[in-house]
Parts: sequence; C-alpha cells; structure tokens
Amino acid sequence: MSRDTVPAVHSATSIPRWRSMLFVPAHVPRFVEMAHDRGADGVILDLEDSVPQDLKDEARRQLPESVTKVGRKGASVLVRVNRGLRALAADLDVAVMAGVDALVLPKVESAEWVSEVANAVTELEQESNLALGRIRFLAQIETPAALQRLAAIASAHPRMVAMALGPEDFSAAVGGAPQFDLLLVPNLAVLFAARAAGLLPLGFIGSIGEFSDTRKLREAAMHARQLGFAGALAIHPTQVAIFNEAFSPVTEELEWARRVVAAQKDAAGRGLCAFAMDGKMIDPPVVRRAHEILALAGSN
Repeated sequence: MSRDTVPAVHSATSIPRWRSMLFVPAHVPRFVEMAHDRGADGVILDLEDSVPQDLKDEARRQLPESVTKVGRKGASVLVRVNRGLRALAADLDVAVMAGVDALVLPKVESAEWVSEVANAVTELEQESNLALGRIRFLAQIETPAALQRLAAIASAHPRMVAMALGPEDFSAAVGGAPQFDLLLVPNLAVLFAARAAGLLPLGFIGSIGEFSDTRKLREAAMHARQLGFAGALAIHPTQVAIFNEAFSPVTEELEWARRVVAAQKDAAGRGLCAFAMDGKMIDPPVVRRAHEILALAGSN
C-alpha cells in the first residue's frame, strides 16, 4: 500500500456523535485526571495554544498516560497538535498511537497541508502496526485565507471527519473582536463546506471563551443547532452540559420525527412521496430531517 492510499473513514456509519468537545491542557495533570468525568463526547488533549512553549516536551511525555485517562468512560480521544513543522513532527511522533481517535489540526489553510500531515500519519501508523486510516482529522479554520479554500480542505483526505471555525484566532486575524456580525458568515461558510463533504460541522456564532453567561451560551448553541451545526468545542467544563443539551433533540422533536416516519411509511404504501400532516405538506427532505433527528437520539 502506498503512503497516499488510506481507507475511507467518513462513511455515514462512521461519523461520530460529537455534541461537546472539551479542550484539556495536556501538561496539567489535575485537568487530565478529571476530564473523563465531565460528560463530554470527546476530550481534546491540547499540545498547542494552552501549553507554554517550555512545557510542550513534558506534555508530550505524559501523552500516552493522558490518552488512557481521558478515555476511561468511552469519550472520543483527540489530540490538538501544533502548526509549526518542528513542533508538529514531535507531536505526531507521540500522538499517533492506539487510543487516539483523531487529531485536531489548527490553522488549516490548504488541502495540500492536510494531505502532507495525512501522509506522515500513515507512515507512523505503518511503523507502529496500527490500523491504517483509523486516526481522523478535525480541521480548525482560523484565518481569512482558509475561507477561500474550504471546499478543497473539507475534501482533502479521507481522514477528514469534522471542521470548526476558531472564532478567537479568526477574529484576531482580521483585526476584529469575536462578535456575532463578524463570525456569522465564516461560520456558515464552514458549515456549508463541511456538510457538502459529509463532515461534521462544529461551532456556534460567538466567542468560545464565553462560559459564565450560561443563558447566552445556551441560546447561541441552540441557534447553532437550528442552523445545522452538530456540536461545539468547549474550553471550560461548564460548557459541556449546555452543548450536550443544545445539540440533542428535545421530546417534542422526537415525537414529531416518529410521527413523520410512521406517516411516511403509510404514504409509501399508498404510492405517495408527499403527504399532509398537521396541515403541512411532508416531502422527502422533511422525512430526511425526521430520520436525522431520530439518529441524533439513537432512535430507530
């Protein structure tokens, strides 16, 4: 197998449910020790921004033990690597291991860079006798240059599974503050590119640093789900429960979805693709949404 040949890993059956993805500084043992109890669908062991330069080697040294600890209750385990080549190479040497489900790639600006990282990961998997293609990528879009290449980035490699806008870095890159007006368009651009490529779109329209105003955060997360986002990245444990709730269907939605699916089966038996329910026309796109809602809840 050539180094460019990696099995496809983002089929519909392999897309994870990532409502909440909690960042944990990989160099702080007490945060790592508690991460598995936070209830997040995924834990991101951060080797990048939250780790001081003089502690990155220590964070890497601790990584094998940290991966085991944060995955104790079944959460997906991710590692955010650094962007610079020397630091990235050191990160990949330790992060490509059993137990790591995905790498978070920061400041992604091109499909070519994603492919280069993917090739390196493939070589490391081969050297360690790991399943080829199992480790996937979550790409962070954090610069305006990346917005011009979103479609290419999203489809750059079969390892790609999710995309998210980095609101703080993106705002700084354009000389602005992480406010709704600035972040709406780039978030939607990431959403559309991710959905078009069959990836998970993660995020909400606002600052990721917001955690004290829980009402505002809940409203932003619920709005994001209505727009089409599947989950969000969290930098504080307080955000986890809010995201888990906001990106899950409520009882009324589930009841509606079950009724739509039942009515569709009845209509299909009568040779109909569209039918009326509660005074509204139901056609295939609406039925698809009903199935997606049931899938979110793990229902049939």
